[in-house]
Amino acid sequence: MNEMAATLRERLGLGEPALPGYQRGEVLKGAGFDRERIEYPGLEGDVIPAFLFTPVNQETLGGVVVFHQHNGEFHFGKSEVAGDVGNVFQAFGPALARRGVAVLAPDAITFEDRRGAVKGTEPDFYDWLQHYNALSYRMLDGDTLMRKCLDDAQRALSVLVQATGMDPRRVGVAGHSYGGYTALYHAALDSRCQFVCISGAVCSFERRRQEGTGITLFETVPGLARQIDTHDVLASIGPRPTLVVSGSEDKYSRDADQVVAKVAGEFITELRVNRGHALDQERFDAIVEWIADRVSDSENGIRDAG
Repeated sequence: MNEMAATLRERLGLGEPALPGYQRGEVLKGAGFDRERIEYPGLEGDVIPAFLFTPVNQETLGGVVVFHQHNGEFHFGKSEVAGDVGNVFQAFGPALARRGVAVLAPDAITFEDRRGAVKGTEPDFYDWLQHYNALSYRMLDGDTLMRKCLDDAQRALSVLVQATGMDPRRVGVAGHSYGGYTALYHAALDSRCQFVCISGAVCSFERRRQEGTGITLFETVPGLARQIDTHDVLASIGPRPTLVVSGSEDKYSRDADQVVAKVAGEFITELRVNRGHALDQERFDAIVEWIADRVSDSENGIRDAG
């Protein structure tokens, strides 16, 4: 673990990755994959529901935890990654499983089945308030939402490895927007992440201030910008393979190319398009291809070592 990661873990009070155990649920058959509901405990005694996608009729080459986006739709979480609801270019679960990649897609706290008042994929007027309270009540206790979300993320990676019996050298994390922030910080602080895809979530604090871009509650950590900036977090991931996807018209990744340029090393692959925040066919396909290539590379490396 490098100095930045150790400092931020201590600043957040983030514990070491847990091995939480899990419960298996209903299995649905898809075209080229099985989708199983998985539940496992959070640190605070809460239950974290997720979908586990596993390839059928082919070898499972590796695995990835996909963190879902925000988009102001708290009623969508794992089901959007599943392709059941929302944007078709968020349906990474089926697409990756058909490429031989196992996918765990958990609900983030206050999304979909982790909402207090309701569950499922129908919106509730007070969804936003629950998300706000997830930060504010923690801050009253001197805690942060980032600490909770990253502890959840660490547990997701543990469960992916446990539930699939997969070699831990073949797993990574990915996400777009809110999920991209989660993937960025998780990979920086958890060396078990062998690769990471960060989409629509690499932008300097300075540029966000200049443009009045909203800061996610996830990143609202008192004094964070005095200690680090986005390029510091990104640099902490190296030398593990990293894909940074951004749009020049996306306020959440406006200066991603400049942030990447500040990072030493050649571990970052950059895909930058002249479009906005929402994913499209080009970026979706590129992300799927890059992740599939990474697990294939890790599989070949393990075989060569053997």
